[in-house]
Amino acid sequence: MSKTTQRVTTAVFCAFLALLGILHLVLPDRTFSPVENRNLRQVPAFTWRALREGSYTAALETYLEDQFPLRDGWMGLKTRWEWLLGKREFHDVFLCGGALIGRVGEGDRWEQNLGFVDRLAEKTDIPVYLGLIPTAAEVWKDRLPHGADSADQSALLKEARGTGAVWADIAGALAAHSEEPVFYRTDHHWTSLGAYYGYTALLEAMGETPLPLGKAETVSDDFYGTLYSSSGVHWVPPDTIERYVREDAVTVEDVYGGETHGLYVDSFLEEKDQYASFLGGNQPLYIVRNSAASSDKKLLLVRDSYSDSLAPFLCRHFAEIHLLDLRYNKTSVAQYAADMGADGIAVLYSVDNFMKDADAVFLAQ
Repeated sequence: MSKTTQRVTTAVFCAFLALLGILHLVLPDRTFSPVENRNLRQVPAFTWRALREGSYTAALETYLEDQFPLRDGWMGLKTRWEWLLGKREFHDVFLCGGALIGRVGEGDRWEQNLGFVDRLAEKTDIPVYLGLIPTAAEVWKDRLPHGADSADQSALLKEARGTGAVWADIAGALAAHSEEPVFYRTDHHWTSLGAYYGYTALLEAMGETPLPLGKAETVSDDFYGTLYSSSGVHWVPPDTIERYVREDAVTVEDVYGGETHGLYVDSFLEEKDQYASFLGGNQPLYIVRNSAASSDKKLLLVRDSYSDSLAPFLCRHFAEIHLLDLRYNKTSVAQYAADMGADGIAVLYSVDNFMKDADAVFLAQ
């Protein structure tokens, strides 16, 4: 390489660094990344103590990473380059054709949490139903890259059948329809169609007859979910969000938020987290009431976010459904069920959440 070429290369590189520095100074700091769906680090407060302990420099490094000029574009370019080199797993997310599937790691609370379900079934006379929802890594495992490392959910589900609760075979219902779009391609949740098949399994476990699926209404065709955000794979087409149940005669009370609305909160369709349009997202306690339900029964649903899109199907059968999220509402499940006059208790979690949930202890209290 000639000296002239070296000088030109050095000059271009220095100009590039200078441009990045200028952009960092000129462009305002962002507080939120809609692509990554998370808050971005702001300028850390300086103290001599933080500098001595090293926490200030660590926070400053994170701040500079988060506020790097044109960060989203650079991240997308990096991920695309890695894909061209043959990489198929990005931040615990597998790229499987046109779908993103999250890797399920091992959790250390599985057997303990199954024991809590056992104790709940023993201490109450109210029927207890257990439905554990396999993720796309199980239902669509034939789509995973060769050698993909993900937990053996089928073995875990086989073990879960041995509790004292009535088993709802949600895995079997999803497996029977695995060729259908039962999970979103860019999000870890099941679709409304997948939630419907989960609903049929739960109703059958209760000895009830599920209602027909009905006609879909598409309410969004530009949904990018959590896996899209965390993976950096930003060339996958967006998902659609569909609804099958009308919200006539149904009200949803957000008990701690002090609000009452319908089954769906359409304002979330204009935001990044469009899945939160079902019920209104994660809250400690929702009470869904349906004055036109086919019975006057009450159901306590101990759940994670998968039940947000399940509740519309269930509410046609129950006058009241109390959706209790133990992550935010740490209360005795048995006592709450007795106080509300529940006719049944359904414990519904995704396998991934259930094996890691530290709050399932409240099932046994």
